[in-house]
Amino acid sequence: MTDAEQNDQLKKHSKAEAPAADDAPTSIKLVPYPKIVFLYPAWLTSLVAAIYLSFDTHPLDSDNKGAVVATLAFLGILAVNLVVLGFDFPRTTSLTLFFFAAALVMGLALIGEYYPTVLPALGNLMRKFRPLASVQFYWAFFCMMGLIYALVWIVAHFDYWEVRPNELLHHHGVLSGLERFSAPHMTIEKEITDVFEYLLLRSGRLILQPSNERPIILDNVLFIERKELTITRMLGALQVQVRQETKRAEVT
Repeated sequence: MTDAEQNDQLKKHSKAEAPAADDAPTSIKLVPYPKIVFLYPAWLTSLVAAIYLSFDTHPLDSDNKGAVVATLAFLGILAVNLVVLGFDFPRTTSLTLFFFAAALVMGLALIGEYYPTVLPALGNLMRKFRPLASVQFYWAFFCMMGLIYALVWIVAHFDYWEVRPNELLHHHGVLSGLERFSAPHMTIEKEITDVFEYLLLRSGRLILQPSNERPIILDNVLFIERKELTITRMLGALQVQVRQETKRAEVT
């Protein structure tokens, strides 16, 4: 085979592989969020309770079953969210048991509230336990959490990691401080440390290991499966391009 024929075959092979490299992203942003982002179910529940009780004429009446159930629902979801922050659920079995216990407690509370004669002891307890909160409380909680989430979103724009085909960048600080790490030989490891957190926001831990550098651990990276797949695709496209350049050098 002549040199001209080898060059023609190399060009055809490069064109066949080019679309995969062209489709690869050029930059991926990684933001490690604080655990408070997992409180969004309680935040949304406070909004629903605030809207519901805003149309209730007697939200603080102990005989108002709707107001009591709204408070019980808010307290239950808030308690589940706080458990998520306080404990890890590395296995699906432990998460299933926790959900079963939470559903059992909530179910018993509703039975005691709406059907007190089914379990008289529980009905008597619910007649004494009448948790209530004003409309202002739910609006205040919703606005407070909304402000915190807005601040988290702002801080995320000043402290994040960016993966590029040739380098890993760490952006931090109001004045845009920047650290650079070599990326071509970087290895990526994904860990799902908490099944509950993964279900809430598809989050997990990414461990980035640049060549000849310390490992970089990013906790609570949202939508981690998609981020890992995109990074692998981008670095894979880079390897294809490097191989193509090597083949051209060998032919020349």
